[in-house]
Amino acid sequence: MEMKNPNNKLNNETSPYLLQHANNPVNWHPWNDESLKLAKVQNKPILLSIGYSACHWCHVMAHESFEDTNTAAIMNQHFINIKVDREERPDLDRIYQTAHSLLTSRPGGWPLTVFLSPDKQMPFFAGTYFPDKPRYNMPAFSEIMQLTSDAYKNQQYEIQQQNISIENALKSTSTHHLPDSSRLNSLPLDLARKQLESAFDNTLGGFSDAPKFPHPNMLERCLRHHLFLKSQNRDDPKSLQMICLSLDKMALGGFQDQLGGGFFRYSTDKHWMIPHFEKMLYDNAQLLIVYTQAYIVTHDVFYKQTAEAIANWTIREMQTSEGGYCSALDADTDNEEGQTYTWTPEQIKNVLTDDEFKFFARKYNLSEAANFEDNWHLHSQITDENLALQLNLETGKLKSQLESACKKLLSHRNTRNQPGRDDKILCAWNALMIRGMAQAGRRLNNSAYIDSAFNAANFIHRTLWKEQRLLVSYKDGKAHLNAYLDDYAYLLQAILELLQCQWSNRYYQWAIEVANSLVNYFEDAEQGGFFFTSHDHEQLLYRSKTFSDEATPNGNAVAASSLLQLGLLTGNTKYLNSAEKTIRCCYPTLSEQAISHCSLLHALELYLKPGIIIILRGTEKHLQQWQQITHNYVIPQLICIAINNDTVPADSLKDKKSVGDICAYICEGSSCLPIITDINIFKNHIKNLS
Repeated sequence: MEMKNPNNKLNNETSPYLLQHANNPVNWHPWNDESLKLAKVQNKPILLSIGYSACHWCHVMAHESFEDTNTAAIMNQHFINIKVDREERPDLDRIYQTAHSLLTSRPGGWPLTVFLSPDKQMPFFAGTYFPDKPRYNMPAFSEIMQLTSDAYKNQQYEIQQQNISIENALKSTSTHHLPDSSRLNSLPLDLARKQLESAFDNTLGGFSDAPKFPHPNMLERCLRHHLFLKSQNRDDPKSLQMICLSLDKMALGGFQDQLGGGFFRYSTDKHWMIPHFEKMLYDNAQLLIVYTQAYIVTHDVFYKQTAEAIANWTIREMQTSEGGYCSALDADTDNEEGQTYTWTPEQIKNVLTDDEFKFFARKYNLSEAANFEDNWHLHSQITDENLALQLNLETGKLKSQLESACKKLLSHRNTRNQPGRDDKILCAWNALMIRGMAQAGRRLNNSAYIDSAFNAANFIHRTLWKEQRLLVSYKDGKAHLNAYLDDYAYLLQAILELLQCQWSNRYYQWAIEVANSLVNYFEDAEQGGFFFTSHDHEQLLYRSKTFSDEATPNGNAVAASSLLQLGLLTGNTKYLNSAEKTIRCCYPTLSEQAISHCSLLHALELYLKPGIIIILRGTEKHLQQWQQITHNYVIPQLICIAINNDTVPADSLKDKKSVGDICAYICEGSSCLPIITDINIFKNHIKNLS
């Protein structure tokens, strides 16, 4: 029986990642005032370890070092050991990832290992994964600890001088721009288009060599640039080609779970064949949006099927009975990466009929050599339509055989041991998926997706929205941690999407409350933009204010876009002013590094093109018919709200009164058009906007 370590303080945490370490022989502490004070009292440096539950190399380091009693003894003797879930504390992760880059001149990652001074939590040595024995051209973790402990005891002057440099460098990383007073224009959009084409892989899609990440914001930028020019009667086939080639290659390859749906974190190779097997909620939320919009623009059914596979996987495997979406599926099963997902041809043949196996083997390359540790990870290089042509077979018959095979194999796969699920509910990531589900639901005309989105939003309102403020995380009945910019910005954007699915005065009021808290607690009133942490947040080494995208959209960018749209919907110029100041605050950077600011370019585009607000009033039957017309086009600057004649809308929309069975109030920027009551006129107007 495993003995618990009474000096390990993680047992009362709710984070699955922290609980994975609750029985380690290491005297782990959570990040809190008590732990930081203990380091000061004992004058011991802090060994800060940051990771997350689905991280493969986090597990490797845990098994090699944190579960080893000899390694734990060194850690306990020389350090106050603090374990942090980077998904709950992105504020700490941002600071110490930046510190790692400054100290090592290399990009960081997870697990992140940083040694801090006990007085100000200043980093004086950093790395990522360290092995238990010298290998991979790296010293053993025990050697690293001995060196850092000796340095802290014997090289205080050098450490203090380095601390001054690091502190100054950290503070300078936060953008300090006064709002640009020049006339904003579309030149950064054109620059991004050129930079994206320069980075594009013309053979395999995506914007890098291996490892290949999906970069959904870059893909959406390509799509929106295509639409931006199309609305001006200009053509840019290359933009559409970049997104279509990328979406095709990603969805055909092993980067997508070919049986269960949903995408993995990234591809380890340039062919999108072998992924890093963790599945993250935020990746799939963003890709759900991109595939849905690509289907509407191109009418390629393959994109619709891929979007549906993401949404169905999310509901089936990630949504809890309470309504919220879980954070991630682990890369490992029984300490082996990808074990759940791989096959041998014999295993597949035993499950399928002869015909099913014949077609399935051709589709998924089972006659080729094993591609993952003597096993086969399913991937394809051919569409069903092209394979049907090769086989001289009706496409419908082939699809039927493949669907039957996939259903059987998924059912069989579900009997295997499954990867661990991180079932904490994160506000920001849930908001991304709520937006994705809502948009997929209304554009693909699937009410189950809309219901899923509202269930998750109701869960957020019920558990994480307290006294006009948001909390970050929920698990096992406990909600905690002061929320960040991303939580507010993403949620505001998600609520605006929900309102286009189904009008609710309560949700409209919630959007206003979220926006007010966003502006009141995060805005930099002097220079514009929003800090990542609130004005009343725990005081850390510095407050970051960034504008570039990472794996998720930049919070400032999403705030700007959402406030622009809410400002036009409500008529509240306070929101419009905050959004404009945010864009102006980063405009000089946009003009140089456009490709890394795609989400902010979305906001700039919304600012440059007149925002369009359509309020439909009518009977339910007519509302659905008219609103579906707008759902059939991707018009980024459009918000279309449908309010039943029987509903009395909120105060700021009371002037939009019912006129017969149906009417449309259309405002473009600050100009409003005559009321439209003829469906053909409405159709033509929407078509002309696209």
